[in-house]
Amino acid sequence: MFVGGPNQRKDYHIEEGEELFYQLEGDMCLKIIENGEHKDIYIKEGEMFLLPARIPHSPQRFENTVGLVFERRRSETEKDGLRYYVDNSTEVLFEKWFHCEDLGTQLAPIINEFFNSKAYKTGKPDTDQIPEKMPFQLNPEKVMEPFSFQSWLDSHRLDIDNDRHVNVFEDRFETKAAVFGAGDTTEGTLYAETWVWQLEGASVLTVGEKTRSLMAGESVLIPRQSSFSWKRNDGCIALCVRMEPAPKKKRNNH
Repeated sequence: MFVGGPNQRKDYHIEEGEELFYQLEGDMCLKIIENGEHKDIYIKEGEMFLLPARIPHSPQRFENTVGLVFERRRSETEKDGLRYYVDNSTEVLFEKWFHCEDLGTQLAPIINEFFNSKAYKTGKPDTDQIPEKMPFQLNPEKVMEPFSFQSWLDSHRLDIDNDRHVNVFEDRFETKAAVFGAGDTTEGTLYAETWVWQLEGASVLTVGEKTRSLMAGESVLIPRQSSFSWKRNDGCIALCVRMEPAPKKKRNNH
């Protein structure tokens, strides 16, 4: 989804899936807790960043900025967490776990609950509240540095021409992001949504009975349970992003 600023917040989001960030206009700051310590990740205009699963994070967006954020659909048994920390520490002040279906509508009631809580009023954890057991362990791994997507693209053009597509991230990640050059692709029924962004040149995408021509700068979201064929002309450069839920065992072994 496209997200604009400004948006300054103190809550941290925790989920079992990854998040992919790309800044279209202006810069942003992603506050995270990396292996028990606060860390600020500055994602500049034109940069991309993949946040691993199970890392607390708090996006800070500034005025006149626009970014892309990708999150995958949750499985029926998954729970997300919303957490506040005691100022200048990593001690948990307040947290709530919930099954995420729509962050846009689900976060506001939890935030209001926090603002009306004893923890918010005192700045200390409410000892009368029994903490809910976390559904998973936090991820201790060190995150990557944001990188210029245009620089990455320029350095991989020969590989894209030769191999027809190149993965942006390692296979160990759930997120499947690949840049495609000229060629043809046919996919059967997909479990996850797929987003295609035409960066250069043109292509023709057929989803079910509908055919659409994509020009540079245009994008399309292919729904779940869809099959498609994709014909990419010479000079085509397109980004394709897909996030499929991974088995719990795989997620916990990151």
